[in-house]
Amino acid sequence: MGVTAIVVSLLLLMFFAYRGVSVIILAPLLAMFAVLFAGESSQVMGVYTQVFMTGAVGFIAKYFPIFLLGAIFGKLMQDSGSAKVIALTIIKFVGKKHSALAIVMSSALLTYGGISVFVVAFAVYPLAAALFKEADIPKRFIPATLVLGGATFTMTCLPGTNQIHNIIPGSFFGTTIYAAPIVGIVGGFVVMVFGMLWINYRINSVVNEGYGKNHTNEPDNIDASHLLNFWMALIPIVVVILTNYVFTELLIPMWDTNYLQSAEFGSTTASKLTGIWSMIVALLAANIVVISINFKKFSNINKTLTEGAVGSMLPTFNTGSEVGYGVTIASLAAFAIIKETVVNISPGNPMISEVVAINVLAGITGSASGGLTIALGALGDTYNQMAESSGIPLQWMHRLASMASGGMDSLPHNGAIITLLTICGLSHKQSYKDIAMVSLVIPVVMVFSMAFALTVLR
Repeated sequence: MGVTAIVVSLLLLMFFAYRGVSVIILAPLLAMFAVLFAGESSQVMGVYTQVFMTGAVGFIAKYFPIFLLGAIFGKLMQDSGSAKVIALTIIKFVGKKHSALAIVMSSALLTYGGISVFVVAFAVYPLAAALFKEADIPKRFIPATLVLGGATFTMTCLPGTNQIHNIIPGSFFGTTIYAAPIVGIVGGFVVMVFGMLWINYRINSVVNEGYGKNHTNEPDNIDASHLLNFWMALIPIVVVILTNYVFTELLIPMWDTNYLQSAEFGSTTASKLTGIWSMIVALLAANIVVISINFKKFSNINKTLTEGAVGSMLPTFNTGSEVGYGVTIASLAAFAIIKETVVNISPGNPMISEVVAINVLAGITGSASGGLTIALGALGDTYNQMAESSGIPLQWMHRLASMASGGMDSLPHNGAIITLLTICGLSHKQSYKDIAMVSLVIPVVMVFSMAFALTVLR
């Protein structure tokens, strides 16, 4: 009965999320539904206040500074025109004949530098629409290019990427965002190449369709006369990457952090916090640089900062609520059966088990970061022990976890996909097939292939 309650709860979460109901509302309600029907009804209020809320708030307490500073950074880059000039320059360099590649590269550079995929969609979509219209390419392919560049290989694969999906595993495995660089580069290259091959194949297979007419949310004409020089616009992204590297690899390892082992600081170690600390400093430095370079270009700097801060709230609390849900499910007695089943999918091989668990939970919640945190929160210690006993590098576990989070999360109820389609004025019927191919099918095949290949190599 307990397992059935968990499964039904997860299916309801997926169904109502697809219908557009906020997970901030859904997650606690359906978590308590699982508690009630798992035979633990007498504990429901205790579970809500002591388990669900503790899990949700714990995630928010750990990662909110990154969500906050990241959202502000993205907003500053958008309002200053820096994101636009970077995208325009790449488009001019690549050329109109390679419009899809230009949009992928523009989105990739921005997200690798730490800008949220939501902000990238707002910043690059007007450029993509203008480029596709000029090249007479069907508009319905724009979302796939934005997703491939912004929510696949630069979000989860490439070492050093400044996205939350690459930071979270470090807290569980004691690794950094540069973990398993060769594995990440190879995986990212595969996703990018096969994604581009698919998009180009789809574009070339269309005959006499053109950009299309009567579209909604068509952007205004782009005025590039007031924009910064490309190299000046690129400085903040370089600052994020270099500052992160310097603090992660050089400065923090030199600090005296023995005090962290005391109960006052959570009895932890610096290795579990290095990624978070480095990213906080890097984003803070980048925000200061953006403001310094573009101060006169902001019509109202206070408004930009406020909108950036407010914009960080929804994704933070969405993910925190999903984590609270996962922690609650993991606390149920019946979850032990599910945990054992997942772990034993590939006995003695935590890499395969990890990839399966994260994909399944990311797919159910419709969130890469949510599924990643839930899976590692419930099974992280188990995977650590299995990896160490099997001689598997924890860096491999980190990279596979990050890459696995960006697969099944791209089901139709994913909030980022729904938002992206809204921005582009398109529907699931028009564009989801291509989105699913580049952000679900190809990444899932890649990460499972990588897990099997590493199994052979170890």
